[in-house]
Amino acid sequence: MARGAARPTPGAAGRADRAALVAAAQALDALGFMPGKSGNLSLRTPRGFLVTPAALPYAATKPDDLVEVAPDGKVLAGARRASSEWRLHAAIYAARPEAGAVVHTHSPSATALSCARQGIPPLHYTIVMAGGGDIRCAAYATFGTAALAEATVAALAGRRAALLANHGVVALGATLAGAQALAMEVETLARHYLALRAAGLAPALLTAAELAAATAQFADYGRAG
Repeated sequence: MARGAARPTPGAAGRADRAALVAAAQALDALGFMPGKSGNLSLRTPRGFLVTPAALPYAATKPDDLVEVAPDGKVLAGARRASSEWRLHAAIYAARPEAGAVVHTHSPSATALSCARQGIPPLHYTIVMAGGGDIRCAAYATFGTAALAEATVAALAGRRAALLANHGVVALGATLAGAQALAMEVETLARHYLALRAAGLAPALLTAAELAAATAQFADYGRAG
């Protein structure tokens, strides 16, 4: 992370956005998705993005603990150190202008699957929520590095979620609620997939036509809502 001699006080990002980001992080932590202070969340801001701080338990995190970071890593606001994965968030925002929020978790089932360096095939129609017919697993790279950021962006091509090899999950959304919901759905899909494999069963995978029909149905569902 780029460092400056002085760090402006919090306030550039809205108070409501700060409170929402903390609430989302604490909700995911309560579900067991962020063990040992792992994972991180961010929201796009006009100047860069607001991200959770490094090495602070989520239960103890307050809105003023969040750090606003410029795309190049410069701290714009906040007294704490930004998440070690700020490069991952910055790279996603640069590559995906539609992304308003990024959620990175270490949820148990999806992380277990990532440790096999395998993605999730189209075993359930809700996989289309991630933008396609599968959820890929990004190539392995050391956490916190530009290499991981690049591998993640590649795995997210045409998708809104990916597994990170031997690491965890990343999901993006136009809104924080959307990114959070997708991260939770990825964990559900991984749990189903691992349960089938543990039972010695192979999933009956959906066809391209079935996936297209599910995508269309979701689009209509969204309009109705």
